[in-house]
Amino acid sequence: MGFIIRWIFAFGLLAATYNPSEWNFVRWSMANYETSLSLTVLFGLVLFVGYIIYLRATLRSIGIFGMILILAVVATLLWVMYDQGLINLDNPTINTWIAIVALSIVLSVGLSWSIVRRRLTGQTDVDDLDD
Repeated sequence: MGFIIRWIFAFGLLAATYNPSEWNFVRWSMANYETSLSLTVLFGLVLFVGYIIYLRATLRSIGIFGMILILAVVATLLWVMYDQGLINLDNPTINTWIAIVALSIVLSVGLSWSIVRRRLTGQTDVDDLDD
């Protein structure tokens, strides 16, 4: 259940930043930055903090290689689904949503990996502390 919650937040973060609909930060900020610059900066910083939390945790737990590997697995799964006729990639709107889902899976796996590793191996991760 924890993975699902992490995935929902990762998906929400990515979709709030950009998605094919008109309800996203990028389009809203481009249309309103002249009249609502302070809100644009505030919302941008809140999104930035969310990305820092997710990316830092992901990089610390699985690293760049792990991120690439998980993205490759998700991309291969999409390739199999396309090859089997389960999805159609002709619609750019659907492709954008698929990309958001794929990236959110990478971020949520990265955020959850320490928990998964602890359950599988019994080893606990400890942050490095500077003395």
